[in-house]
Amino acid sequence: MAAGDNPELLKSSAAFAALAGVSPTEVSSGKRSGHRINRGGDSQANAALHRIVLVRLSKKDPRTIAYIERRTGEGLSKRDSIRCLKRYVAREVYQALVHPEPAVEIAALRARRNTLGIPMKTVAEHFKRSINAVARLERGIVHDADLAHRYNLWLETQQAS
Repeated sequence: MAAGDNPELLKSSAAFAALAGVSPTEVSSGKRSGHRINRGGDSQANAALHRIVLVRLSKKDPRTIAYIERRTGEGLSKRDSIRCLKRYVAREVYQALVHPEPAVEIAALRARRNTLGIPMKTVAEHFKRSINAVARLERGIVHDADLAHRYNLWLETQQAS
């Protein structure tokens, strides 16, 4: 994305939304007035945000479904609801750019597990994954930041026990 290298240059989430082309623009014609997405901005960033929204909808993300239902209940069309949701997602992306979570050191997971004497089978059963999936994560073949983060937290609780 255009802001990924220099997020400190963005002053607000509104500035990021304008950069990504998802800031709302007021439009009116005759008796009809409303909003549309700003046609300026980075089209690739806009497409990325659109893809995020579509994937969340296809995966039945509860927050996304609730948002769409609420907005359509307010009288917006599904298309307008998606336009609003893109702006909402832009806020989330902006926060992730400005305040990134520290990445889990993937290579350290296997070493910590071995130091604690925890078999890979135990990890796989705890996270309801196959042993192969855990092994691929530990070797860095598969990148699953959420699972790596949860795995790291779980290892910390095991170490405290």
